[in-house]
Amino acid sequence: MKTIRVATHLRNAGNRRTSDGKTPTIGISRYGMLAISASILSMLPMLFLTGCVSSQAAVKLPDTDVLVAAPIQRDVPLHSEWVATTDGYVNAEIRSQVSGYIVRQDYKEGAFVRKGEVLFEIDPRPFQATLDHAKADVAQAEAQLGKTKIDVDRDAPLAEKKAIPKEKLDNEIQAKLAAEAAVAAANAAVERAELDLGWTRVTSLVDGVAGIAEVQMGNLVGPPVRLTSVSQVDPIKVYFPVSEQEYLRAKHLSANGQAMDLFDNAPELILADGTVYPHKGKILLTDRQVDPSTGTIRLVAAFPNPGNVLRPGQYGRVRIQTSMEKSALLVPQSAVQELQGGYQVAVVTADKKASIRSVKAGEKVGALWVINDGLKPGDQVIVEGVGKVKDGMTVVPKPAATLAEAR
Repeated sequence: MKTIRVATHLRNAGNRRTSDGKTPTIGISRYGMLAISASILSMLPMLFLTGCVSSQAAVKLPDTDVLVAAPIQRDVPLHSEWVATTDGYVNAEIRSQVSGYIVRQDYKEGAFVRKGEVLFEIDPRPFQATLDHAKADVAQAEAQLGKTKIDVDRDAPLAEKKAIPKEKLDNEIQAKLAAEAAVAAANAAVERAELDLGWTRVTSLVDGVAGIAEVQMGNLVGPPVRLTSVSQVDPIKVYFPVSEQEYLRAKHLSANGQAMDLFDNAPELILADGTVYPHKGKILLTDRQVDPSTGTIRLVAAFPNPGNVLRPGQYGRVRIQTSMEKSALLVPQSAVQELQGGYQVAVVTADKKASIRSVKAGEKVGALWVINDGLKPGDQVIVEGVGKVKDGMTVVPKPAATLAEAR
């Protein structure tokens, strides 16, 4: 409080003027000097603390530990990839051959069904009645045929003896032929009625997975109505379009004039979640023409599908080996950072400084990544801890496990 009063007193004295306009001389008493000294002493701890903070800021931070390893060098097969869609090896649309009302569904939707297994049943009673009527027509036609046979057998000898007119025998022979034709027609009607009755039990045409039913109980169905679909999915077909240029590069002549077809290599299937399908496929065929609207030609491959894991309509990518890169440099994928569409790796220089380099990344091979440009075989690449280093930072490199273990 004394310090504040002294400061106020000094300020007020400085503001006063004498009658001649001069500033009077200020005198400070012994008590004022003591107050000023006390104020200065009170500021010393703050100055001391400020000096300590400055000293602490100048303390050197510890170096960063990182794991480093040289890139491995080996021959790497290069692949090309194309967008692919799966489809059933055989897709059978299940339709009714006759018109009628659905009275029963005999299969479980989405389940595997065998060829000939009953999927739906149509009310058979009208078709049973038609069959019975056709059988009755056969009996009637056979009776009429028997009558004509009797007439011919009786009158043939009489006509030879000219006991009856020849014309009568001719009419009886023609009646017999007509009766035979009627019997044949009646038998055909029976066969058709039996077919119609059999078609009331709608069966699967192939072994495969049955789809969801598109009709319900009591629906009136007929040949135009699709009841469901059954797809043979083991093996399963995979369609993928390749450009005309890729197709021509794949089918070329070697130096000795022999035809080389890269599509003879076993294709791999990469699923939508990025996993590689464990079974390799085989190219079945190439479409007959290039699509003029897209400039691509469609290829068809077949893949084993045990357990019916793959289903028609799935998306993925087909990968086929198209060449071999000699002495490629590979680093772990964890060592590569993607930044704004480019790729970077961090290496440790001879003076143990981190150096961030832009590289050209190629194909991924397992847990490794091919680096096409930006690295040399002897570089010490930071494989762990790359996220905490900056360009020019001093680091403590430690050897990582050999990259050969990541092949």
